[in-house]
Amino acid sequence: MRFKMNKVWKLVVVALIITTSACGQQRGGQGGGQQGGGQQGPPPVPTAKEIKTMVSNLAEELLLSEEQEEQVLELYTAHFEEVEDKTSSGRPDRSEMEELKEDFENDVKDVLTEDQQKLYTTYQKKNSKKRKSKREM
Repeated sequence: MRFKMNKVWKLVVVALIITTSACGQQRGGQGGGQQGGGQQGPPPVPTAKEIKTMVSNLAEELLLSEEQEEQVLELYTAHFEEVEDKTSSGRPDRSEMEELKEDFENDVKDVLTEDQQKLYTTYQKKNSKKRKSKREM
């Protein structure tokens, strides 16, 4: 009886090791290899559908006219196409990407009224906090 119990315990231990190892690998893959489980590299470029949803949400939040919404959609689409071009050929220069983002945000603000620009700045801060909290998860 003792011999059979040792075999059972060995099987249980092996099963625990395999399960623990598999779970650890999954978490490691999600964390991107960084401490704190943060995302490594730039976020994925949104699809056309995701861009349309983003602009639709923005239009609702900022009370954009139809014309403004169309202009902002064009800006978002062009911006993310440019981002995709730059990121597809490898890891782009951080300062270049920051400049690209700043130019894009200024272009969007040019379409907005003064009141909408203030709302846009608030909207960006709110969404930036959401993205940071998602990355930290």
